[in-house]
Amino acid sequence: MTKKYFGTDGIRGRVGEHPITAEFMLKLGWAAGRVLGSAGGDLVIIGKDTRISGYMFESALEAGLSAAGVDIRLLGPMPTPAIAYLTRTMHACAGIVISASHNAYADNGIKFFSGAGAKLPDDIELAIEAELEKPIVTVDSAKLGKAERVDDAGGRYIEFCKSTIPMSLSLKGLKLVVDCANGATYQVAPSVFDELGAEVIATGTEPDGLNINNDCGSTQPDRLQKLVLEHQADAGIALDGDGDRVIMADNKGELVDGDELLFIIAVSRKQQGTLQGSVVGTLMSNLGLEHALRSHDIAFARANVGDRYVLEMLRQTGGILGGESSGHIICLDRTTTGDGIVSALQVLTVMVQSGKSLNELKHGMRKYPQHMINVPVANGVDLDAAPAVQEAVKSVEQRLAGKGRVLLRPSGTEPVVRVMVEGEDEQQVIAEADELASKVAAAV
Repeated sequence: MTKKYFGTDGIRGRVGEHPITAEFMLKLGWAAGRVLGSAGGDLVIIGKDTRISGYMFESALEAGLSAAGVDIRLLGPMPTPAIAYLTRTMHACAGIVISASHNAYADNGIKFFSGAGAKLPDDIELAIEAELEKPIVTVDSAKLGKAERVDDAGGRYIEFCKSTIPMSLSLKGLKLVVDCANGATYQVAPSVFDELGAEVIATGTEPDGLNINNDCGSTQPDRLQKLVLEHQADAGIALDGDGDRVIMADNKGELVDGDELLFIIAVSRKQQGTLQGSVVGTLMSNLGLEHALRSHDIAFARANVGDRYVLEMLRQTGGILGGESSGHIICLDRTTTGDGIVSALQVLTVMVQSGKSLNELKHGMRKYPQHMINVPVANGVDLDAAPAVQEAVKSVEQRLAGKGRVLLRPSGTEPVVRVMVEGEDEQQVIAEADELASKVAAAV
């Protein structure tokens, strides 16, 4: 069955436009409470990022869940991975995150975690959507859900993050710039690195409800790079608004993206003998990652774009490490979902144990030039039925001669086809992408 509201990463949109309205969130809370409560659970925890609309949606979800007879624990501003962790440790039947991740403040969304701290399976999401079609029926007053605030949620999560690296390991002597994107990590992230002994220069820690991800964080790391150089720091860490992504900067101010971070962690696990299964990237992962892992005899698999698909393939292949170029990295040997702070800690651990700088570590992987063009298309266009496009793809692949690749990917969020060419020579890559994009445009 096709889902009406749930996408690959929950429900998301512009605040005030259906379904991102207070009215819908009230109904969603009730529907989720009905489905999850009927499965034997009676507690749901709710966390949020720092955007101003979080207050409104938190209250609406709380009311809906209470009407369904489900108790609620309110965590306040907390990273998405913290909600996944606390859902497990508090033995809740589900966790709800109010966040639009790396989007601007005018957007918001809802993500759900199961009691195991994982994304809800499709059948549960479909069941919630079925309940949304029914009128709200409030339980008897004696059975209404009760709501309480959890004051020590931040401390619990900080201790968990610290527990993902060896207890004897100290970050003393490292100077770190930490950019919290004026988002959900603004309180916990600086504390994690400080308590482990690092000297922390924190930025993006003054949220006002409107400045989340604004000229800061993992999607706009220019300020991070400048601060690393200004303070002569050993590394910079840029998180996104809900804390599930991380991009780093090395001591030279050069960015280290998700592919490079995944490579560093994977090689370390391989050397320690703890790596299992294939490392999983996506269709957009840099070809340099695949080749660098192969040189270390590490198997690599590509999933569709989206952390949901990365996680699915990890389970299929028995892997423990996966991620995206954007910095959404999943370390299943440490936690159940992408976690920016935990991922950064794994990289810092490699730095400390190896005695190498982040700049030195990333040089084990050579990134191939990539060029991507978005070509506007009509909805439902079938490129497989366009012979001219398929012929053009074959021609480009022949000219790349096995030292590059071509990807045509319809966007899941807008009416465009993403035309991507990757190879050793940047000028050739750009020229081939331009030529292929023109063929796609002419065919549609």
